[in-house]
Amino acid sequence: MAKDTGITGLQKAAILLIALGPEKSATVFKHLKEDEIESLTLEIANTRSISPQMKEEVLNEFYEVCLAQQYIAEGGISYAKDLLEKALGSEKAVDVINKLTASLQVRPFEFVRKTDASQLLNFIQDEHPQTIALILAYLPSGQAASIVASLPPEKQADVAKRIAVMDRTSPDVIKEVERVLERKLSSLVNQDYTIIGGVDAIVDILNTVDRGTEKHIMETLEIDEPELADEIRRKMFVFEDIMSLDDRAIQRVLRDVDNNDLATALKGANEEVQGVIFRNMSKRLAAMIQEDMEYMGPVRLKDVEEAQQKIVNIIRKLEDSAEIVISRGGGDEIIV
Repeated sequence: MAKDTGITGLQKAAILLIALGPEKSATVFKHLKEDEIESLTLEIANTRSISPQMKEEVLNEFYEVCLAQQYIAEGGISYAKDLLEKALGSEKAVDVINKLTASLQVRPFEFVRKTDASQLLNFIQDEHPQTIALILAYLPSGQAASIVASLPPEKQADVAKRIAVMDRTSPDVIKEVERVLERKLSSLVNQDYTIIGGVDAIVDILNTVDRGTEKHIMETLEIDEPELADEIRRKMFVFEDIMSLDDRAIQRVLRDVDNNDLATALKGANEEVQGVIFRNMSKRLAAMIQEDMEYMGPVRLKDVEEAQQKIVNIIRKLEDSAEIVISRGGGDEIIV
């Protein structure tokens, strides 16, 4: 461990990225927020020299924390502690676990993640919708989607709404809910104030549930919370998701898309998305769109996003009219 070195977590992160090299560091940056990237870039720029000992200590600490995270995910904190004691010794194992739970934080309801969805449903389906929403907000979207789809119809939209508007949850509330589940499933995990849920969480769930469940929830929200429904709908299918459509569906979508909107939308798309679009139109039209993109020059990000959203709206409209199918997984595969 990088112990008693007097360096901050930000400095350790900078040293780690320098040690990993530019290619691996660039991959890490893709998963960070803008402010985190800015802070790390500044710290890396200000790091003049690193002793071999410091580099080795930071790399060892990173490895040990990753090892602990893996063990916790596999079997919980007690399981991780036992394995780490065998690998690192008792004192260092406690040190790693304490560092992990204090800085990286173990997610609440971790013990629920390996519970079968149907079994978990039996435990929580009679709970208050707010309690169900809290639990589902911490679960992987696939597991949460399975439970939402199995809830009574009158409860589905209520739970979805509560997840979407959820913000900060008191650790006391989390502990109390975990305590109830603990008697049936596993041990509770301590947690500080946590930001969880929100629109992105319910979007992940709705993108995974079957179309019937999603439609019922959205129709109910459109009546009760129209602004929230609009925000959720805007995020449910982003422009890049067009790659998940089959060729026939893409060709059908393109028939309804204005060429100017398409050129603007593709101006901000990656090469893979552009390739899929151009592959599904005539060579003549593809050449014309590419020429329009070249001659339009710089385009405002806002204009690109608006053009992409117009195309997304067309896709959603065609799905609603059953002219195309968006594959959602979980038994929604397409059979030709």
